[in-house]
Amino acid sequence: QVQLVDSGGGSVQTGGSLRLSCVASGSTFTDYGMGWFRQAPGKEREFVSAISGLGGSTYYAGWVKGRFTISRDNAKNTVALEMNSLKPEDTAVYYCAASPKRFLEGNMNDVQEYIYWGQGTQVTVSS
Repeated sequence: QVQLVDSGGGSVQTGGSLRLSCVASGSTFTDYGMGWFRQAPGKEREFVSAISGLGGSTYYAGWVKGRFTISRDNAKNTVALEMNSLKPEDTAVYYCAASPKRFLEGNMNDVQEYIYWGQGTQVTVSS
């Protein structure tokens, strides 16, 4: 069992930056690939990024286009998402998630690959 707690959301203007963080507890953190998803009102949950258990591999949704960076600190059981050049369309609730596919060997943009989820943190970008 893994418990995930998301934080770091907030309100920013277009072009601003935010750093989301997710703290994990309850199991061996490196056994899990970690991902970030987001969900805007009325839309399905959307993949943002994933990172392998030891942090050596990362994977991004095509629309990220270099604006976001995922990282993890296994000594602190945390995964972060640094978001720059934010746009109004980035407004959503952002969720971290843990997958047993620690080498990102699955279809990591599919919610079905993840078995534990954080509670979400709201990001609002105004124009």
